[in-house]
Amino acid sequence: MRIGMVGLGRMGANMTRRLAAGGVEVIAFDVADAARMALAGVPRVTTVPDLSALVAALPAPRVVWLMLPSGAISETAIGDLSRMLDAGDLIVDGANAHYTDSVRRANELAARGIEFVDAGVSGGIWGLENGYALMIGGAPAAFARIRPLVEILAPARDRGWHHCGPAGAGHFAKMVHNGIEYGMMQAYAEGLALIRAKKEFDIDIAALSESWRDGSVIRSWLLDLTAEALAGGTGLDDIKPFVADSGEGRWTAQEAITLGVPAPVMSLALMMRFATQGGNDYAAKLVALMRAGFGGHAVQRETPAASSQ
Repeated sequence: MRIGMVGLGRMGANMTRRLAAGGVEVIAFDVADAARMALAGVPRVTTVPDLSALVAALPAPRVVWLMLPSGAISETAIGDLSRMLDAGDLIVDGANAHYTDSVRRANELAARGIEFVDAGVSGGIWGLENGYALMIGGAPAAFARIRPLVEILAPARDRGWHHCGPAGAGHFAKMVHNGIEYGMMQAYAEGLALIRAKKEFDIDIAALSESWRDGSVIRSWLLDLTAEALAGGTGLDDIKPFVADSGEGRWTAQEAITLGVPAPVMSLALMMRFATQGGNDYAAKLVALMRAGFGGHAVQRETPAASSQ
């Protein structure tokens, strides 16, 4: 089987390697020369300089899998491909795209006779070794065409993947998956911070985290990663307290409001990320001023920067 892979970042490159190791011939493209060069010499992987070369190297009916950032970059690539591909070809979008965009793209491509599958992909940098969790949306016939690829990418052929439903269902499931991830990470962070704050007990947080990995009801892969990082002596002193949000958490919170489904944990975890990004700075300053106003509480002042002479 031969497919095209567009986007050779941390996820796309390793997915290419895993597919190739599973016997798939991959025609790979990325706009960055370094990303293409990193795959030079990998058996069953051929890199090409542009999309047109990728399309020309694939036998019809073609399958092209995109692992690009969501938004304008994916939109442009899908638009370009739609003008190069033929009826009967298939595009897989593996970005963290909003599910409504996937529904729209499926309809637009269907008008050209091109099939579309949205694939939510989880596994990060460990997917090459451990396999990826895949949440697939698309028509049954379209999914059947890529199922051999999904079975290679997944942790095992019979687990770690699910055909969720029609176009958009895969990205919807991945959106909620990431919302859950936000909540789990925030809970671990808050719990360990609380333990650290109890100075008189002097609890070894690394050892405690390690002990939780066996038998505890809160054990998980996220806990494994946390415990391993702490055991390795990973210090936090030089890490800036800034946590980015990819957009999936926002979409999850918005969808919860739209559907009227209470999702306070995921929503508050998202708000805490905003707080680390400076989104709470002005509000916190106002609260400090209010406390000074009604109770005479002291206000802490920023240390002014030293003036140059």
